Amino acid sequence: MHHLPPPQVPTPLEPVEDPRFDARGITLSLKRDDLIHPHLVGNKWRKLAPNLTAAAGHPLVTFGGAYSNHLRATAAAGRLLGVATTGVVRGDELADRPRNPSLARCEADGMRLHFVDRSTYRRKDEPEIRAALLRDLGEEDAYLVPEGGSNALAVQGCAALGTELRGHADVVAVACGTGGTLAGLAAGLGPDQRALGVSVLKGGFLTGETARLQDTAFGGPRGRWSVTDRFHCGGYARVPAALEAFAVDFEQRHGLAVERLYVAKTLWALTVLAEEGAFPAGTRLTAVVTGAPEPY
Repeated sequence: MHHLPPPQVPTPLEPVEDPRFDARGITLSLKRDDLIHPHLVGNKWRKLAPNLTAAAGHPLVTFGGAYSNHLRATAAAGRLLGVATTGVVRGDELADRPRNPSLARCEADGMRLHFVDRSTYRRKDEPEIRAALLRDLGEEDAYLVPEGGSNALAVQGCAALGTELRGHADVVAVACGTGGTLAGLAAGLGPDQRALGVSVLKGGFLTGETARLQDTAFGGPRGRWSVTDRFHCGGYARVPAALEAFAVDFEQRHGLAVERLYVAKTLWALTVLAEEGAFPAGTRLTAVVTGAPEPY
């Protein structure tokens, strides 16, 4: 079995001069988790590394949609470690279509893709459905990583993100897809800090999911945190013209390439909330840069 290059931790915290925040006496910093590891970018390292240790070289089976960052990260980890990976992909209609760049990258990294219909995929956490899937794959002894990579080990891994930010911020914002990064971040922060989860998808379920993950990882609630559902822009992978224009403007102002599906929504949320007066003067805001734009 090969070894992963070590992560660059703690990741840098970079101040940003921006008149939209400066005018209100607020500071903005970027927690550059996109620089943590050359192949497992951002929160993917923090979530996957403890699971890879627990897998101890067993084949990995995980789950995701056609554009899942988590599938790509798991495939890359499998290639680097010399471990077999299988991705169970939502949507059996995709099986015979040309691969999009995300799925093509997974296959190039050696991941076997297994496409299932959407109703089966929705039931993938039911024990009998999961057992049948693993039988079909011939992977009964595989190590299972959940969709989005969020389980107790991943949440515990993300607590280090909060610990690294102790004393450096009052409010830390992070994009949320499954709630695992938020659950860990909040647990690692100090008692005078709070975490703000910016949901990137519709449904309003992330508050409950984050609480469930904290319960699984730590045995109960940890830290001060909340979720805002105002900035998903229509749902996962939706990048309307206004968000695109905001991201391009932020890139031009600050020389940072902004990943659209997660990071742009986090930065937009903080900008809008600051302009609405949600943060008192003197507040130190930090946005977690959880990923880099494609290709990486």
